[in-house]
Amino acid sequence: MPNTHDMLWFKQQFRQKIEPAIAGTPFTVDFLTALACQETGEVWPILRKKDLSLDRILELCVGDTKDAHSASDPRDTWPATKEQLLAAPNGKGQQMFDLARQALIDMAKYVHSYDGPASPSHPTKFCHGFGIFQYDIQFFEDQPEYFLDKQYANFDACLQKCLKELREQADGIGLGNQSTLSDRQLAYVAIAYNIGSRHFRESRGLDQGYRGDGGKRYGRWVYEYLQTAKTVHDDDGEHPAASGTRYEVTSTNPLRLRSEATSDEDDPNANVLARLPHGHVATAITNHIVNGFLEVETDLEGHHYSGFASAQYLKRV
Repeated sequence: MPNTHDMLWFKQQFRQKIEPAIAGTPFTVDFLTALACQETGEVWPILRKKDLSLDRILELCVGDTKDAHSASDPRDTWPATKEQLLAAPNGKGQQMFDLARQALIDMAKYVHSYDGPASPSHPTKFCHGFGIFQYDIQFFEDQPEYFLDKQYANFDACLQKCLKELREQADGIGLGNQSTLSDRQLAYVAIAYNIGSRHFRESRGLDQGYRGDGGKRYGRWVYEYLQTAKTVHDDDGEHPAASGTRYEVTSTNPLRLRSEATSDEDDPNANVLARLPHGHVATAITNHIVNGFLEVETDLEGHHYSGFASAQYLKRV
């Protein structure tokens, strides 16, 4: 799972490319960081620590392997099997399979959670998602050159594909005409990016999209990554503060100090230990931001507290 140091690396590598590309859109660097964490966060945080060039890291940002024994499940997106891909109407299915299979093998040399699908015992497994924002080969029929020419390994090309899809999905869920979006609305666009706008239901909130390990849905993951990304500042190259660092509360309303690094949207006062007023100073216990929360300790009205506060409303002093 990507952490704040991974997000710092991402911003340092790509902010200068992202900012001009998102001008005039409601999307932000933090949102694109969160999306990359959700889409390929099991890959590039590992690859960045290897002796690899940035171009090679981007080329190896592939994933989402599947190869059903049959395509009988209507929920399976084309191509569900190797046979379906080989029969691609553009006549380039074999070429695409060879690339997608080799991409899996090459990536798995570094990301060992893919050892199984990449092994010789699963010769029909191949990657479906390509690029750091994961553009799926369901689009291969109409855009074969994007995949076969490895345009997905070029960050600018990959970003443009992503932004085009985000704009279309935002339009599809009724948010396309807004100049700014709340964090929750950005997560809604991400959900539509994952499952398609026609499957999005606002009534279901953040609990929509791909369900990963632990049962948490895609939308909730993106929302939480977004909260954490907003605390990572790359303009001075600093890492998140170490334990013992003092923070000042910046929110106008009292900041909830919680017993756990989580909040309940249905009951925002659940697990609240105390409310820290604007300007109050607390001290970091650890340097780990969890779900957008920083663990701190402080004294308030004669009582000593330790708990978790939203990191976006804490400023170093």
